[in-house]
Amino acid sequence: MAELITTGVWTVNATKEQAFVEAWAEFAAWASSMPGAGTLRLGRDSGDPRRFVSMAPWASTDAVRAWKSSPEFKERMAQVLQHVDEFHPAELDVVATAESGARTVAFSTSTTS
Repeated sequence: MAELITTGVWTVNATKEQAFVEAWAEFAAWASSMPGAGTLRLGRDSGDPRRFVSMAPWASTDAVRAWKSSPEFKERMAQVLQHVDEFHPAELDVVATAESGARTVAFSTSTTS
């Protein structure tokens, strides 16, 4: 199976930025222990301090489905969402990579879901 990247674009309540980061870090620590999870990252937009973007590589679509359907997922996500005005998640199929001057393309016009 192809690698999948989960992402989230978070617009955080201006008074809850620190609480959001702490809650996200707790959520990410739990998520990173799930089978197939890679390193989860959270970045802050340097042009809009209320906007954060999270990303995580996963070994497969099945690993993401298992994580999102786990009994704890909704409760743990709710702990993060309480600090957020907007949240836009996405699941991205990796279609190209580059490392050390070499590139790999795995693009197809068909989708797998």
